[in-house]
Parts: sequence; C-alpha cells; structure tokens
Amino acid sequence: MKAQVLASLNHPNIASIYGLEDSTGVLALVMELVEGATLGERIAGRSDLNHVHDTLVVAKQIAEALEYAHERGVIHRDLKPANVKITPEGTVKVLDFGLAKALDTNTCLSPKSSDSPTLTAAATQAGVILGTAAYMSPEQARGKAVDRRADIWAFGCVLYEMLTRKPPSAERR
Repeated sequence: MKAQVLASLNHPNIASIYGLEDSTGVLALVMELVEGATLGERIAGRSDLNHVHDTLVVAKQIAEALEYAHERGVIHRDLKPANVKITPEGTVKVLDFGLAKALDTNTCLSPKSSDSPTLTAAATQAGVILGTAAYMSPEQARGKAVDRRADIWAFGCVLYEMLTRKPPSAERR
C-alpha cells in the first residue's frame, strides 16, 4: 500500500501518518507522537475502565476509526490493545497501520477480499500470516485473504478483553 494512502487517513481517532522513510533498506512509518497509555496498559492497570460506560466510550472511538479506514479501503489487520492509545484528554487513537492492507476500491463496500499491493507486498499476500495470534480472525490465522471482517473480529476480541480483563484465547476458534 502506498504511504500516501495511509497518510490520507485523517481522523481524530487515528494517529496521523506523515510518511514512509527508507533508512538503510528498512521501511518505517513516520507517525504522530501520541501521549498517554495504551489500552493494554489501561486494562492491566484496571484504572478507569472499571465501568461498562467507560468501556463503551473507548469502544465507540475505536469503531469510528475502523469505520473511517474501511470506508477509505484500508484494513488494519493488527488491532489489539497495544495498538490503541488513550490520550490524557480521553481521546482514543488507533496506532500502527504498518500491517494495513488496501481493499480493492471496487469491492470496498463488499465483504470480498483484495489482492491489492501493500507496504510489504511480498510479506502480506495470502498464505503469509501477519498479526497477533490472539486477535486474529480464523481466516487470518490460517493465512487466508482477509477483509474488513478481520478488523471486526479483532475489535470484538479487544472489547472482550476490555470487559473481562482477560485476553482472548486463540484456542477458542
């Protein structure tokens, strides 16, 4: 996926991506510095996510970020509590679109998957498993082509962890 596509994701709940740097043959995303704790740290600290209402406030912002990205043809593919930050003001920022994949613009609104090129095209084609196992959809865990439904699965796993304080189990699939 071209860095320009990622950089065009301009949403209050997505960390801004400024560009792609090639340093000594290693590609790196240059992103907004987001102050605050990760959602994983907040869950582990059992701080202010003690009430269902607080959980829903955070979940709504994550869902809005994903919806925005999906409407623009981008799937995250590695949504997890460590890739979500909460600023001191309470704004949620989804981070790390480094494994993001572009959906085919013709199928952006359909559940069909795409073989569109990505930042690391060779490593992100079907058959190569990328992401964090506990948050992967069954299709993603099997190395199959994925679409926005993989993010929705991961979002459900994150919501489960927020409510139960336990990470999802990959064995339950």
